[in-house]
Amino acid sequence: MNQRYTLTLLTLLMVLYFVPAGAQTKEKATTKKPPAKTAAAQKANAKTLGDAAAKVPAADTTKKGGQNNTPANNNSSLAEEIVVTTSYKPVLAEAVKIRRNPDLEDKTLYKAPVTYAPIDKKLAQDNNIRQLEAMKRPAEQDSAQLNNFVKAGFGSMKTTFAEGYFGNGKDEALQVGGYFKHLAQGGSAINKQNDSRQEVGIFGKSINAENTLTGRLTYNRHQTYFYGIDQDNPPVAFDPAKQVFNNIGAEGEIAKNYKDEENAFTYAAKFKGYVFSNAFSAKESNVVVSGFLNKTVKQFYAGLSASLDFATQKDLAYSNNNSIVRANPYIKFQGENYKIDAGVNIAKEFGVSSRFYIFPAAKLEFQVVPKYVRLFAEAKGDINRASIKDFTDINPFLGENITLKNSVDKLDITVGLKGTLAPGLGFKAAIYRNSVKNLPLFVNNFAATFNKYQVIYDNGDARVSGFNGELDFKASEDVNVYGRVEFKDYKMATEAQPWNLPKFVLTAGTSIHINDKVDINGSLMFRGSAQDPLLVTGSTPAAPVYTQVASFADLSGGATYKVNKQLSVFVQANNILNANSKTWVYYPNYGFNIFGGVGYAF
Repeated sequence: MNQRYTLTLLTLLMVLYFVPAGAQTKEKATTKKPPAKTAAAQKANAKTLGDAAAKVPAADTTKKGGQNNTPANNNSSLAEEIVVTTSYKPVLAEAVKIRRNPDLEDKTLYKAPVTYAPIDKKLAQDNNIRQLEAMKRPAEQDSAQLNNFVKAGFGSMKTTFAEGYFGNGKDEALQVGGYFKHLAQGGSAINKQNDSRQEVGIFGKSINAENTLTGRLTYNRHQTYFYGIDQDNPPVAFDPAKQVFNNIGAEGEIAKNYKDEENAFTYAAKFKGYVFSNAFSAKESNVVVSGFLNKTVKQFYAGLSASLDFATQKDLAYSNNNSIVRANPYIKFQGENYKIDAGVNIAKEFGVSSRFYIFPAAKLEFQVVPKYVRLFAEAKGDINRASIKDFTDINPFLGENITLKNSVDKLDITVGLKGTLAPGLGFKAAIYRNSVKNLPLFVNNFAATFNKYQVIYDNGDARVSGFNGELDFKASEDVNVYGRVEFKDYKMATEAQPWNLPKFVLTAGTSIHINDKVDINGSLMFRGSAQDPLLVTGSTPAAPVYTQVASFADLSGGATYKVNKQLSVFVQANNILNANSKTWVYYPNYGFNIFGGVGYAF
């Protein structure tokens, strides 16, 4: 602080010292004046000297005492004399001149008359979420006017193939159509290893203001032969017997149309039946009448579903009435992140058996990750009616007088996850445990019938545990890949093994749309090994060695080329690996075969 005050004081003293000296210098400078001139002479001199000064560089006209380089002025005083030689004439450079003149005219801009038209529109609040309008699907140009399609082809193993589909066109209220299918093949390694399947059907659907009516009539025919023989000990003379299955079916349904209304009441009724027969004496008829009523009250759904399942079954050794009545009262709760179905399944057998059961019928779904992953659980039970038609659909090489006994799913429990892992990638995974009474099994009856099968039952409660996994990946609109895997573990009640039931099955496939001309498809099926109670040669009942049905893989694929809007060609190859596989002992499947043909739309 002392230094600051000291510097300030010294500054003031220096100012007081030099200010009088400067004033004295100016005073002396102004006392000396040049000789007086007339006004005209001054004006002429100023003009002449000004023009000369504008052409000559400026010179230093000051005389500084004691500061000039000449020795004569070294002892001069501090006084300074200023000599004015000419008047100052400013010179402006060309670059900064303004070359345009201002517009001095007063112009008034034209203003159009303004009119206002108020909009009669309700103000919408931006903070409320509005329902999005459904986007209309663009019309499919390729199939806009083509309602019918037929395919036909042939190939190796005496393959003949034909399909046809017919419809009445685009009518929102009425749909009527029909179809037919034919596929026949025959192997050459084994006598009469032939298989032929035909299917014909017509259908209709009428959509009214309140209800929708649907109906269908079908006819199915399957012809095959009992061509299975022991390849190690072939018979000397063998003429396989012919087997033919005929099935005529019909179904109809009436259902109330869905309406987005509060406390809705819905209903539906359905009729379904068939008449089945084979080449021998087996006959079966079945009629199922079912329906449901459902009432919605806010988040609650209460309803009742019921069915009457009447069946008669005949063969050489029996004529049975095997029918079941079911009733399923239920109540449902549904919220934003959950869905609960609670009910019971009441079932009563009459005819061959007379048993009464009450099974649980409950489901639960919960959003673990909203919009992506759901947890689901299910507990149910039911009576499975033994059917000649259903059994022969699985194994067409069954003999006469099939033993019929209804099996009972006493308690089926399933827990799993399903949802979407990524855009286009859906999945489902579940573990389950079922308790089955009288589990049906297909086993050989070669000792009595040479090469036919029969149905036996695991008398008691068998436990079936397993895992199911499904994956569907839609990479784009042109690529789709899907797959399903199933593991099973059997704990039998009385039988030694789950005869002819594989414990592992994998199915997968893909469809690829290359471009507007080419489509390809492929499928893979892998079936794990199984066992049949047929004893291996050399084994004894005391130390049995059962016949092993080896695992196999079946790879198939095909391609379609679209020549134009109406004409296309196709090719299909089956069992590309040419696996020597068997689903049933003595009955090998077809080896590699390929067929192709043309398709026509009109």
